[in-house]
Amino acid sequence: MRHSGFTTLILAATVSAGAHAGSIWQALPAQPPIPADNPQTPAKIELGKTLFHDPRLSSTGTVSCASCHSVMEGGDDHRPVSIGVHGQAGGRNAPTVWNAAYHSAQFWDGRAATLEAQAVGPVTNPVEMGMADLGAAVGRLKAIPGYAPLFEKAFGVGDSITVENMGKAIAAYERTLITPNSPYDRYVRGDKRALSPQQRRGMTAFAETGCAACHAGAAFDGPTRPMGQANLMRFPAFADNPYVVRFKLDEDPGRFASTGKEEDKHMWRVPTLRNLAYTAPYFHNGAVKRLDDAVKVMAKTQLNVDLDPSTVADIVAFLDALNGEFPAQTMPRLPATPGDLVE
Repeated sequence: MRHSGFTTLILAATVSAGAHAGSIWQALPAQPPIPADNPQTPAKIELGKTLFHDPRLSSTGTVSCASCHSVMEGGDDHRPVSIGVHGQAGGRNAPTVWNAAYHSAQFWDGRAATLEAQAVGPVTNPVEMGMADLGAAVGRLKAIPGYAPLFEKAFGVGDSITVENMGKAIAAYERTLITPNSPYDRYVRGDKRALSPQQRRGMTAFAETGCAACHAGAAFDGPTRPMGQANLMRFPAFADNPYVVRFKLDEDPGRFASTGKEEDKHMWRVPTLRNLAYTAPYFHNGAVKRLDDAVKVMAKTQLNVDLDPSTVADIVAFLDALNGEFPAQTMPRLPATPGDLVE
């Protein structure tokens, strides 16, 4: 499983060369992909931030995007599974919204091709935000007088409060949620002091163990693909071990739940490894609380490798080097609520 000499040569070459195309080590780009039909503008971003934090997009007026994806910390909610309208528990762990803009597909199973599509999905999910349909969500926004000028500023005068524009605005805001300049990023750009000796050992162990086979690319979520083409892998790949039973890793069929295709059973989008210190508990069901345990689980279930404690500690140290700089967040002032908006 390990090829120390060969991998060490790769590490030395790629780090010295920097984050060039084809390198197994790539720094996070300065900005994520931005679709031609949804360019970034300050007005659109501000509207998206407002919508992201507005619980009135839910049927009960109590759940916003930020309820499950807090940008004041890790972009998730630290629950095994999130809580939606009427106190209902969801079926999967809330993935972080930080750096989601770099993913080629969204949701745990990659079923949404774009951030725009993902942004409106939870609104009508009966367990999450519970609106009857997207038309009802648009009607809710139109009933709040303060939203009309915000949409017009972002999208122009006319019938600008639409489902499409709602998704575009939220996605535009989410594309500002990136965490660059981690110690790892500085290291691959040439700052040899950015990583500690243990983190450098962990970087080597990460590659030699085989972790980079799936967690490649600048976001550690797989190789770069066109938008809509998810990086999917089977999880668990090796199911005959105690971890699968202990953490119930194979109870959710993954992408199969969305497609009904047999070949999609237990297929999952490869998640980012950035900012893991901020996103516990781990995996699609939030069953693993500690990062060192998550490393051991992944090594055994995906590579059939039992890691010794020192190697686990080194890999965890390297993963901590992927914690980037969070841009400052200010909370939006939501438009005033009419008294008869939510019954």
